[in-house]
Amino acid sequence: MNEPAFRTYELTLNRTIPATPEEVYDAWLDPQLPCNPWHGSKRLDWNPRVGGLWYFLHVLTSKGWPPERPHFGRFAVLERGKRIQLDWMSYNTRGMESTVTVTLHPKGGETLFSLTHANIPDDELGRAHEGGWAHLTGMLEQRFLKK
Repeated sequence: MNEPAFRTYELTLNRTIPATPEEVYDAWLDPQLPCNPWHGSKRLDWNPRVGGLWYFLHVLTSKGWPPERPHFGRFAVLERGKRIQLDWMSYNTRGMESTVTVTLHPKGGETLFSLTHANIPDDELGRAHEGGWAHLTGMLEQRFLKK
């Protein structure tokens, strides 16, 4: 059996969002809102349906990394107000397929938002996802705090 080219790891982030699971689900998939990975893309090919492909290109100014970073994958699960799962590949995964799963659970009048990103390379590029996901989930929380 071949060893993987890179050691991998999984990260999980949890946030309590002051909104219903359906509102959070809709916001996470709306590329017009600045609280998800799709927003602000230089190019966006978007087909949010099970089996649908997605692609976005971000232009960033991080030192030492390419300024244009394509991201692409396929939607695996879309259950409004409950769960989103998609394949995720990018420069930071070194082109390896990883999986992003968002689960939404009602918690009183709020939503427990949980994001798990699995099969990420355990190196500087892969670990950069931690800051990116923390930033985006923080923006998602702030979007609903302002209401």
